[in-house]
Amino acid sequence: MRGWIRTGAGLVVTAVLLFSLYWMLNASVLPSDELISRTPTWLPVHGSLAGYRHALSTQGGHLLVSLLVSSGTVVLTLLIALPAAYGMAQLHAPGRRVLMFALLVAQMIPGIVMADAFFQMADRLGLIDNPLALILADSTLCVPFATLTLQAFLREIPAELSEAAWVDGASPLRVLRSVILPLSRNSLITAGLFSFLFAWADFLFGVTLTTSDSHAPVTVGIYRFIGAHLSDWNSVMATGVIAALPAALLLVIAQRYVAAGITGGAVKD
Repeated sequence: MRGWIRTGAGLVVTAVLLFSLYWMLNASVLPSDELISRTPTWLPVHGSLAGYRHALSTQGGHLLVSLLVSSGTVVLTLLIALPAAYGMAQLHAPGRRVLMFALLVAQMIPGIVMADAFFQMADRLGLIDNPLALILADSTLCVPFATLTLQAFLREIPAELSEAAWVDGASPLRVLRSVILPLSRNSLITAGLFSFLFAWADFLFGVTLTTSDSHAPVTVGIYRFIGAHLSDWNSVMATGVIAALPAALLLVIAQRYVAAGITGGAVKD
């Protein structure tokens, strides 16, 4: 009986948490006049995809910018975080404790504190309205998390594997590429996924480092779209659904890898 009660309570909590998602999907296919009526329509019987057509025509460019920035952030983050984690976890690089403390401190710095400095640097380098500026800015907050996540996992890889490769004449770079990298799939997917989600959902750096609407990411595009089409709620909700789809699909596809990557460094034999 207690198991059924817990299951029922879990379903109720899940339904409450997902209600906003359901209402966004429902509102995205309803005409605006039905949304502002006093009697809510719980099922979109007379739904229309006009809101999605309008959203795609106005937000398609912003989605491409966000996809470019998020993908670039993942690549740059992993290129920096994986060698750093490998050096701390497997090569026992000197000063690794100080570096780990510095990474923890870097995660505590709010993005609003760095936004002004990033704007000045991007302005001097001529990177305003350039996706590269957003990639660099987002990576500064993703690299510490990715490095800490990867090094926690790499510590669990037996050192004998690397030592056997060194005996065979492999260099540290070859060991990283041929031994460590294949064994770190789950943690790499975890770090990459969270880096992608952060860059995809970033608004602060997007609104700071872009002045042209054509170069803005989707978060900034939705913000400006809502301001211009406040009465067109079905298009606004359709825009929100479209913006959430890539992140939701990635989470569903990589769910088991993320679970394994998060718990991989948490249990020590």
